[in-house]
Amino acid sequence: MTSEEHARFGTIGIWSGALHPADPGSRGEVSEAVAELDELGYGTLWIGGSPSMEDVVPLVDASRRITVATGILSIWQHSAADVAGRFAQVEKRHPGRFVLGIGVSHDALTPQYARPYSEMVAYLDALDAASEPVPASRRVLAALGPKMLKLSSARAVGAHPYLVTAEHTAQARDTLGPDALLAPELKVVLDTDLDRARTVARNTLSMYLQLPNYTSNLLRLGFEEADFADGGSNRLLDALFALGGLETARARVDAYRAAGADHVALQVLSGDRHSDLPRAEWRELAAAFSLG
Repeated sequence: MTSEEHARFGTIGIWSGALHPADPGSRGEVSEAVAELDELGYGTLWIGGSPSMEDVVPLVDASRRITVATGILSIWQHSAADVAGRFAQVEKRHPGRFVLGIGVSHDALTPQYARPYSEMVAYLDALDAASEPVPASRRVLAALGPKMLKLSSARAVGAHPYLVTAEHTAQARDTLGPDALLAPELKVVLDTDLDRARTVARNTLSMYLQLPNYTSNLLRLGFEEADFADGGSNRLLDALFALGGLETARARVDAYRAAGADHVALQVLSGDRHSDLPRAEWRELAAAFSLG
């Protein structure tokens, strides 16, 4: 990966499912938040929660320099031809500002889920064959296991693993090689009351522990079935989240970076919800990482 492609992502980003609001009335608030995140100095905005291409343009329009990426668009819900066409439209409107993140989602969430690796290869082939192809340098894959990570290195700019530990990041770097982008997501709860922070974390994690793609990956990393009970053991929470104050968040990001991450996408959880816009916490983190 070239230095220009590295620079496109920056070292710290924000991941949020609230960046594609279901309520049209909240789009103005989202646009204001995006403009502020741009000014705060974050490198990339990851549109979480299975976004569509329609969610991209408002965010790029609302900002001036930050990279906008889908994190992650499901290959089952959007045809490659349509995605390539819409990518070309965004590129004409805002050259170099958008990166297409794609993934295979989960069996439990996708009725047509079958042969995910082969289907991803076919999808990438279709993106390449489109009348206006999506360049490999402008796409990133959701990847956990070795096969998808290797594909991320060969057919995309790199990988965007979700719900992973620093240990997984080290393994992923070995699999990807030195040049591919590695941009893991990290959940952050800024609360120095550890019991309260763990409650927030469990409220979020319990949903993901119903999905075998995640639990299988965690088992490969040495966790046990007992770690998945009741929303996750303390050991599991401490490995997957940054729980505590700003210094804890910085230390956890440093651990992922030391393990080989080029970029860390922070998902800030506040209270018992993870779909809001925690703008105060985003400001605090930007100052803590000296992004401005």
